[in-house]
Amino acid sequence: MFAIVDIETTGNSYKYGQITEIAIYQHNGVEITDSFHTLIKPDIDIPYFITRLTGISNETVQNAPKFYEAAKQIVEFTAGRTFVAHNVHFDYRFLREEYNRLGYNFFRKTLCTVQLSRKLLPGHSSYSLGNICSDLNIEINGRHRADGDALATVKLFEILLQRNEKLNALKAQNNRKLF
Repeated sequence: MFAIVDIETTGNSYKYGQITEIAIYQHNGVEITDSFHTLIKPDIDIPYFITRLTGISNETVQNAPKFYEAAKQIVEFTAGRTFVAHNVHFDYRFLREEYNRLGYNFFRKTLCTVQLSRKLLPGHSSYSLGNICSDLNIEINGRHRADGDALATVKLFEILLQRNEKLNALKAQNNRKLF
């Protein structure tokens, strides 16, 4: 059981930045079983360069819930699941820090699709989400938005699962061939 996550933030520093959007796809290893998506109204202004990148502005999140208002749903949606993200440390650190600010210790097992891609799909010049998806013909509807990037990560994750199954089958087959 997996929770495939993508967030958008006010910047790169999890210590000083905050989440502006989150999308989570629950996945059973075969298909998506449920999803959750919301904008988040941060307690700080969204910098102009982030608005240019994501399209998320202070006005966009004006009526969105604060993080503490969405926190319970996020905990429930990820509970008992491996937290999967493209560059998982970025998303996971931001979430942990948001929960730390609330006095809650958020802990999940993690899995990084960047690291998995490098291992299972060697030879790409870049493993950024945009580039690896382009190489694999995965369409991203809504680049630099949580829902679009999370859904692209789901599609990449499914390719990685299939690739891993094939490699495991080859290894098992080769182990049976004793000469």
